[in-house]
Order: sequence, then structure tokens, then C-alpha cells
Amino acid sequence: MARSLRLSESWFNRGLWVLALVFAGFLIGLGGTIVGDLPQVESRITQESFVDQRAIAPLRTQRDAAGQALAQAQAALDQASLAADSSAKVYASARNNFEAWVATRTATERPDQDNELLARTAQLDELKADMDRTQAAVDRQLKARLDAQQAADRAEAAMAPLLAAADARYETARRAAELRVFLYRLALTLPLLAIAGWLFRHKRGSQYWPFVWGFILFALFAFFVELVPYLPSYGGYVRYAVGILLTLLVGRWAITAASAYLARQKLAEAQPETQRRQELTYDTALIRLAKSACPACERPVEVKNTEVDFCPHCGIGLFDRCTNCGTRKNAFAPFCHACGSKA
Repeated sequence: MARSLRLSESWFNRGLWVLALVFAGFLIGLGGTIVGDLPQVESRITQESFVDQRAIAPLRTQRDAAGQALAQAQAALDQASLAADSSAKVYASARNNFEAWVATRTATERPDQDNELLARTAQLDELKADMDRTQAAVDRQLKARLDAQQAADRAEAAMAPLLAAADARYETARRAAELRVFLYRLALTLPLLAIAGWLFRHKRGSQYWPFVWGFILFALFAFFVELVPYLPSYGGYVRYAVGILLTLLVGRWAITAASAYLARQKLAEAQPETQRRQELTYDTALIRLAKSACPACERPVEVKNTEVDFCPHCGIGLFDRCTNCGTRKNAFAPFCHACGSKA
């Protein structure tokens, strides 16, 4: 079955659809720029804006001072630990040497070495004292580090309630700001949807339909891309509730439209064939017949069967005979395809 539109008309319609998409693209770009700048109407808020500065300032000073003391104590501890390790190694080496010397002296039992024994013992005692001093320094730095860490922990613990209260106030203010920005978006989007709905209902078949459909696509993009993703969540309740509401509205519209369509079809099928044929356009009839459907009731029909001339569902004539040459032809065609006579 031939298509209803002329070849040039098909390409012209494709070009008009491209025009509609380009028009929608420019509108979407402009709308995205406007929507993207909407958050700038709200002043930028941070958690710090909600902190009690008079109460937290001394605690932060204590924390910072404790942090500095902790860093200094750690640096001093590293140095003291190195010194203690070195002193312990020197003492251990000297003690091993001393014990070896004492073992040798015991074996030889030479009394003339008593003075040397006293000197070696005194030297070993000095090394032991030096090791004890370095270890004491390590212990002092460990205590200083512990004191600084505990002071920092106390400051942090005292700051925690203040920061928690500030965080709660900040979250409340942030949600309120997000809600206001969403309402700004909604105030821009709802009129667009209303205009798009009016255009779809009254102007989608006008000669300016590319601009109508371009605006409709823009409005749908603004709703589903620029508005819905920024819908406040509040634990999902708002989004699910809005989703349910939209589903109910769209479902109700679909059910009503389907019921009205079926009622119109039943009413049309009850009318005489001549009146039904007048209400069908040539293009519509060809498109439906090309899909093996009745142009009137849209039920499936075996149009390739040469014995089927009428719709078995509604009775409208699909094929007839040319009054000039008697050739079987499309009943909706204005001319006979065999002889060119006017139907």
C-alpha cells in the first residue's frame, strides 16, 4: 500500500521536525541557564554561620594551643628517643666489655688491677647514669605529649555539642534554602507546563506546529530534567508522594481519554457509512490500510485478501470497482489506479 504523503512532503515534514527540535534546544539552553542561576538568589550558607562563636572561640584556642604543644612534644620525644637509644647502646657495649674484663681479671687474680677495676666501674656508672637521664627525658616528653593530647581531646569534647547544634541548625536552613530554590523552579516550570498543555490541545495541528511541539518538548524537559531531580526528598516521602500523584493524574487522564475514544468509536460505528467516510481523510485512510487496519474502526483487516471488500467489524467499504473500467480499487482513492478516472 502506498504511503499517503508525497515524497517532497515527507522530507518537508522531517525538516519541520528538525526545526522543532532546534527551537526546543535553544529554549532548553535558555531555560537551563536561568534555572542554573536560581540558587544565586539565595545567600550561601555554611555550618560556621550557625556556630556560637563566643562559646567556641576559647575552646578552639585551647585546641590549637594543645595541638601546637602536641607537635612540639612529639618532636622533642623523637629527639629524646634517639638519644636514649644511643645511650643504651653505649652502656650495653661498655657493660659487655666490663664483664669480659672482670672475667679475665678473676682468672689471672692480679691485685695490681684493683685501681683499674675501680676506674672501669666508675666509668660504667657514669654511662648508666647518662642512660637513666636520657630515659627520664623520654618519659618527660611522653608525659608532655599525653598532657597535650588530653587537652586537645577535652577541647574537642567541649566543642562537639556546639558543633552538633550548629549542624542541626545548618541542615534546617539548608533544606529551607533548597525548598525555596525548588519553589522558584516550580514557579517557572508550572506555567510552562500549562502553556504546553494548552498548545497541545488547541494548536498542535496548526500551521505553526513545529514551534508548538518545540515548546512542548522544552516544557517537558524543564519539568523532568530541571525540576524533578531537585525535588526535596525528606526521606523519600515527598518524591514518592509526588510520583504517586503524577501517576494518578496521568493514569486518570489516560483512562478518561481511552474511554472517550472508545465512546467516539462506538458512536461513529453507529452512523451511516456515507457520514463515516466523509469524516475520514484520504491520508488517514491510506495510513491505516497500510497497517492492515480498518480506517474507520481501526481493527485488523486482511487487506491483501482480494475477496475482502468490506470491514468485517464495522461494515465500511474498503475496496470497490471503478465505474469506468471495472478494476478493483481502494474505495477511498479519488482516482482509479488502472484508468485514472475520477471516482
